[in-house]
Amino acid sequence: MRLKELVGIPLNGLTQPTRSDWIFALRTVSAGLIALLAAYALKLDHPQWAMMTVFIVAQPVAGMVLAKGFYRLLGTLAGGLAAIGITSLFGTNPWLLVTGLALWIGVCTLVSSLLRNPEAYGAALAGYSAMIISLPSFGQPHLVVDLAIARCAEIVIGIVCAGVTSRLILPKLAADAIISRLKRSILDLADYASGAFSGGDPASLAALQRKLITDAQTLAEMRTYARLEAPSFGTRAHPVRRTIGQLLWTLSAARALHTHAAPKNATLIPVRSELQAFVGELSATPGALDDTGPWVARLDAIATKAREAPATPAEPGEDRVGTITRLTIAADFAEALKQVMRGLDALRSPVAKPSRERRQPALVVHRDYHAAWRNAVRAALATLLVAAFWLTTKWSETAGTVILVAVVSSLFAARPDPVQSAWGFFTGTLLALPFAFLVGQIALPALPGFGWFTIFVVPIIVPAALGMANPRHVGVATAFAINFLAFLSPHQLMTYDPGPFFAGSASILVGILIAIGVFVVVVPADPWVTVERISEAMREDLARLCLHERIPRRSAFESLAYDRINQLMPQLQRTGRKGDPILGGSIAAVTVGLEVLRLRGAQLNSAVPHETVESIGNFLRGLARDLLFIGHGEPQTSTIAVARQYAASIADRSDRPEMLQVAASLRIIAAAMEDYPDFFAKGRG
Repeated sequence: MRLKELVGIPLNGLTQPTRSDWIFALRTVSAGLIALLAAYALKLDHPQWAMMTVFIVAQPVAGMVLAKGFYRLLGTLAGGLAAIGITSLFGTNPWLLVTGLALWIGVCTLVSSLLRNPEAYGAALAGYSAMIISLPSFGQPHLVVDLAIARCAEIVIGIVCAGVTSRLILPKLAADAIISRLKRSILDLADYASGAFSGGDPASLAALQRKLITDAQTLAEMRTYARLEAPSFGTRAHPVRRTIGQLLWTLSAARALHTHAAPKNATLIPVRSELQAFVGELSATPGALDDTGPWVARLDAIATKAREAPATPAEPGEDRVGTITRLTIAADFAEALKQVMRGLDALRSPVAKPSRERRQPALVVHRDYHAAWRNAVRAALATLLVAAFWLTTKWSETAGTVILVAVVSSLFAARPDPVQSAWGFFTGTLLALPFAFLVGQIALPALPGFGWFTIFVVPIIVPAALGMANPRHVGVATAFAINFLAFLSPHQLMTYDPGPFFAGSASILVGILIAIGVFVVVVPADPWVTVERISEAMREDLARLCLHERIPRRSAFESLAYDRINQLMPQLQRTGRKGDPILGGSIAAVTVGLEVLRLRGAQLNSAVPHETVESIGNFLRGLARDLLFIGHGEPQTSTIAVARQYAASIADRSDRPEMLQVAASLRIIAAAMEDYPDFFAKGRG
């Protein structure tokens, strides 16, 4: 791979770096040079760590820099304290020392796997920081405190320089990024709905569906970053959290309308035509979301029209319950999209004081304990085995290998594809090696000084920073920048000494390759196993909705469903098109859950007859039984047939709106489960 390919310069259709990419790159390089100068002024032993820290925490958005820097500092402090404690206890016994460090790395990897970024990064860092601090003091335990203090000082300098420059030099703020991302998501929703209503290409719709879910994940992350940028964003945090669930609700309704179009349904045609015209205009109008007022009013009118459409069939033989069902979904789509637009307005015009409305629950996190324990065993075992080889052979350069095994096996353990992530890290490291040799071993020994350092390094590190701004190359580019500085090891006086340079470089590369081997060989992860665990959790969520005595709030279920789908996405990306039915099933599960909540609400409605309440209860118990116990390939019980039968009989007995809504909910649940029978069955294998 050539360097220009690494940084994202046009190659095979890749785009040029944008203005914001250049700002990010120049800001990051400037902060790195300032951090290095500060480390020189303080005469720190390893000034490269100050500059490396800038590139490690560098992010396009200011809040992301602050978050990553904050958790990097916490992780380093925890790792330093652990290094001091473990070295103080076992410093005289090398085998106990490396065993203690390996166990500590395993524990930190376990915790990291159960958390989300940036907290997960801080936990992983706490593990391998202890190794980075302890091993250089091997045989000299009295030095560990000085090493821990020095490492923390170097990292604090880098964090401060990165944080200050990201906030003061042409900053890109998370609060602005949230609004921009949400506007783009609304237009993407309009594109998806337009394609869904007009019979668009299924592959394009599936890709847009994935993008919308990914954007929802980004919105949730940006919410945390924005609150770090400014505490005043706290009043807008609730609209972001709520809008994430409404995005998912809108997508779920659009999918249902697409799957069950019924174009010849005379009663539905006017509403469907209005929706199709609406989303087409929305996606085609420049600056459409600058003023959402007219769009919200139109959506409100469409939703009202859908709810007030006549229940009597317009044509003989028309499916009455089917008509009501589709009108219900159309009204849901209009209402959900309206709420998303209101969420955008709430972000752009925040209230001066926190709302007195009852506080919404936080996003619920799905924690995969099985995967977390697997990651912990991998990291601890790999570190211990390589450390044992080091102690047995007494090969001094293997210490660097031990450190890199610990870093890679812990840092990338929780990634959806750790092998690919680690290989990208190896590629960037390998690319950095010749550049570091030319600058550090040839140029700087002949032309020392900070001025010459800047002249030689900036033309290399700026393209790398541009690559870090490109999501397609961020992993390789970040590894290149970090390891270029690690190999270079800049000091005020550089000397030509190729022996240690190549020995240290080789130990780093070997360490990365060993970690990759561990990911491949030791308890290899099967994405389908993880997918099945998350899918099973979603089915259990639905069963709890059916059976639990207390009816949860709609927003709480939306948060939970969002988190489950968010966890599925990275795993399904590894499976290609095979994962599309699972993703579609997970979206359908949102539809099922929302309709179950409607049925539970109907049970509490005094206008609903007692026998209907009992019928709903019987159906929900049967549905829960199917979700929990019906296995893949087994014939479904009569639950779906019962849903359709109940719906038809309810509609035959009464024209009251609350009764027709019960019938519609039953039909929607039946249709969703028929569309994705494999998702709603256990053990697809």
